[in-house]
Amino acid sequence: MKDTILKAETASRRPEPAARGGRPWRRKLTFDRVTFFLAFLGLPLAIFVIFVLIPFCQAIFWGMTDWRGFSPDYNFVGFDNFTKMFEDDIFLKALRNVALLAAFVPLVTLTLALGVAVAITLGGPSRGPVRGIRGASFYRIVSFFPYVVPAIIVGLIWAQMYDPNAGLLNGVLTGLGLDRFDTFAWLGEKATAMPSVMFVIIWGLVGFYAVLFIAAIKGVPAELYEAARIDGAGRLRTTVSITLPAIRDSVQTAYIYLGIAALDAFVYVQAMVPNGGPDNSTLTISQRLFNVAFAKQQFGYATAMGVVLAVVTLVFAALVFLVNRLTGGEGESKKKAPGAKARRAAAEGGAG
Repeated sequence: MKDTILKAETASRRPEPAARGGRPWRRKLTFDRVTFFLAFLGLPLAIFVIFVLIPFCQAIFWGMTDWRGFSPDYNFVGFDNFTKMFEDDIFLKALRNVALLAAFVPLVTLTLALGVAVAITLGGPSRGPVRGIRGASFYRIVSFFPYVVPAIIVGLIWAQMYDPNAGLLNGVLTGLGLDRFDTFAWLGEKATAMPSVMFVIIWGLVGFYAVLFIAAIKGVPAELYEAARIDGAGRLRTTVSITLPAIRDSVQTAYIYLGIAALDAFVYVQAMVPNGGPDNSTLTISQRLFNVAFAKQQFGYATAMGVVLAVVTLVFAALVFLVNRLTGGEGESKKKAPGAKARRAAAEGGAG
């Protein structure tokens, strides 16, 4: 009996195998494994270092110089460009403008895109199988069409439509009896310039993200929607409780991409209001950078602005990830897995 107990204690003290939490078993480095790591890890890492990290470090260096862009001569000025930047009222106004764009454009665009996607995929009859509205393919093509047109063309077209004298928008409003819009300058008034620019950006991008959300919703099991319909959930409740949690990762990715596009927004704004709008109300950091570099030939100062814009973009992406994490986006699948294991264990216990 004692021998049996000693053997059991000795066996319990033995190290567990790697699969049970012990020291992991190390595989030998063969030629196939080395080439695999070099091809699928080393090569992408090298490309990232060469084309992302090194240029960013070079930008930081040139941002600390007074380089004028067209000569090899420059002087190292340290953080003078960055100090000058945050004492520049025009740059601070541009920073405020891109903050407004990053706050409103992604939110409005994704809300509209989600509404279009839900209507196309789930907005059909409330009886029978869950399906979209009639003619969903046609609406999908129409909503995606503005994204096919190049951004510069979209900006130029809307600049003509906003024209105070011969623009289509004022002509339509005047034809409806609104005579006060006869010669109204949508891009020339401080109160309407930025909203007009935002509208064009949203109009140009909403179709792409609607198609993206349509593809994501197609991957949600139809049984979930059918169960919600049986329980009496309406379309709004179904969207909030089922669709949004199911496509959460797609929404997060879209929000980051849209935020980056809004923080830049150079093409749209430059096409419609190249001078920055009334009292610089539509000026973006990219426009300010472009003017400082090529009009004033202060490439060192302009590069410092680019570094700040890159940092602002990284901060925006980090905030999106943080909000998603705090609201329960990450780890949701991990939480579901233990629940499934517990249910299986309970079922096995009940069967036993």
